Amino acid sequence: MSELLFAAAAGLPMAAGWSLHALRLRRRIETARRDPLTGLFTRDAFAERALKVLAGGPSAVYIIDLNRFKEINDTYGHAAGDAVIAATGRRLAEWADVNGGIVVRLGGDEFAAVARVFSLADLSWTLGELTRAIEQPVTVDGRPLTVGASIGAVAYDPRTDDVDLSTLLRLADEQMYAAKRSGADWLTALDLTPQSETANGRRAGRAGTHGGTGAAA
Repeated sequence: MSELLFAAAAGLPMAAGWSLHALRLRRRIETARRDPLTGLFTRDAFAERALKVLAGGPSAVYIIDLNRFKEINDTYGHAAGDAVIAATGRRLAEWADVNGGIVVRLGGDEFAAVARVFSLADLSWTLGELTRAIEQPVTVDGRPLTVGASIGAVAYDPRTDDVDLSTLLRLADEQMYAAKRSGADWLTALDLTPQSETANGRRAGRAGTHGGTGAAA
């Protein structure tokens, strides 16, 4: 019995070592699945979670592109631009948590999101809340910096709709570019048929079908 107890005790440090190694490995994997500036999920991790949100019930897919970001970068420097991107990422993450969704930084000042909505009225309200959250000033070195956003959205219901995530992102992308051209805060697609030609999966862009309040592009 004493030999068995000794062997078990001798194995404890090894077991603890493997547990610590596994924990560190999980942390490294998790870090690799996050954008280093915003802490948001990378594209692959976003896609996995977005599909679960879409399968769970009525939802919407969003593309968000910041307005006046280049002006901030050019005027105040890249550190200020990074601060605005990081703050926007945090606000989008908080918004997604409230709305049962997930957000990704696509690159630069462009983001995508999938979140639950329960009606077109709910979608309009959610877009208004999202716009107001993004437009709150970000204080950098004591200076308030304000950006706007152009947002494209498309509603999806797994009970009646049969399109994939890539198509939904393309539709939202079309509406985002239409919003940016028209000066609207946001535009939403009325159906699930893409309206423009694409190159490498991106849109050429067409006018939107439903808009929010006006905003400077």
